[in-house]
Amino acid sequence: MKKSLLIIICLLSLVVDASAERVRVRLFSNNSIDNIAISFDLGTYNIYADDTILIEPEVGIGKSIELTPVGQKVHVTIDGYNYGNHNTIHFTANDTACILCLNPRNLKHRTYEGDLHVSVNKNGKLFIINEVEFETYIAGVVQSEIYGDSPDIFRVQAIISRTWALKNINKHRSEGYNFCDQVHCQAYLNRCVRPDIMLGTMLSSGMTIVDNQGKLIDTPFHSNSGGQTANSEDVWRSAVPYLRSVNDTFSYHMRQSEWVKVINKDKWLNYFASKHKVDIHNDSIRNLLLSFSQSERKVRLCGVPLTRIRTDFQLKSTFFSIIYDSVTERLTLSGHGFGHGVGLSQEGAIRMVGLGISYDSIIHHYYTSAHIQKNDIYPSSYVEHYIQQISQIIEEDKQSNTQTKSKKDDWLGRLFRLRDREEREEVYDPTTEELENDWKYDW
Repeated sequence: MKKSLLIIICLLSLVVDASAERVRVRLFSNNSIDNIAISFDLGTYNIYADDTILIEPEVGIGKSIELTPVGQKVHVTIDGYNYGNHNTIHFTANDTACILCLNPRNLKHRTYEGDLHVSVNKNGKLFIINEVEFETYIAGVVQSEIYGDSPDIFRVQAIISRTWALKNINKHRSEGYNFCDQVHCQAYLNRCVRPDIMLGTMLSSGMTIVDNQGKLIDTPFHSNSGGQTANSEDVWRSAVPYLRSVNDTFSYHMRQSEWVKVINKDKWLNYFASKHKVDIHNDSIRNLLLSFSQSERKVRLCGVPLTRIRTDFQLKSTFFSIIYDSVTERLTLSGHGFGHGVGLSQEGAIRMVGLGISYDSIIHHYYTSAHIQKNDIYPSSYVEHYIQQISQIIEEDKQSNTQTKSKKDDWLGRLFRLRDREEREEVYDPTTEELENDWKYDW
């Protein structure tokens, strides 16, 4: 075995639960898919029906494939020709920079890197798995989970998303995959197409968050804390030392800082009386229900968990106060923030980055007493060269006078092609690098 490959294997063995160099993600997990068209945006693929090659040679740009369930098998049509019914269809990428375009009927199309496996579930619908490099998955999660325009925003999100993924690597193991593509796990709604997001992800390469014993922590996050995060036991069952309530003025004056909801008085009072057996005829209780306020986060209202009230009334958060109008007999719930409030406030982190606060200080602000640990998953020379490439492309885009920005190549693919060259003991020479044709996308 080549020396460089041995080094990579040794480095990977140092990372907790990082044996999954590739992960399996169920796509369209909240949808019932009975038809999907697949095309190719970059690179070539081999298509297998079960363990047998279905079509030769490999396929790429220009090929159109349609998959539909027939009983418990997948029916395959390629360029209008019938290729029969099969248990599982596998799309295997021939390079680290291959991109599939998935077009389910009546749903927005998505693009993904890596391999694709399609079968039929017990409900007679298509069951779609994307098998992909772990860091490619993380970059796609970051793009789906947070907005912004600074690599440090994406570095923070990548660290917490990577930590969660490694800690929960077997969440759906019994179902044949690692993660779903929805917030039940982490949103993964497309491949990463933005170089600044990929830059932030690679700047965080190998970084995770651990407790004082060196174990990966839980890393919950939410859109906006409203000015104060919540203790873990106020939302869930267990008190966790690194998930403590902290003042969070950084979350003020952001997109999701404030919200308002108007509720009829009778509907509000009857909810507490009928569902929670609260004595709404008691004057002091009734007055509290109509004038409840929170200058700091509370846990219950008349004994009812605020988390339950939030769910039942579909409120953006539990951090709200009430103003009652006796003329209209309506309550105005004036709320702060969006989400469960535990852990990192994404908009608070965005604000902190804008103020020049470092990514590690942001992590420590929201996950108290936790620590950032770095494991060099890839040799630093690979990562550094890759970061230099992306930084150069971002700088060129900034100087461009056009309305579109150049992708130039698949970002993560560059890193792995460089790694592949090193494994073959080749000397990297940027003047002879094989690049795909430049292509454009709307920023």
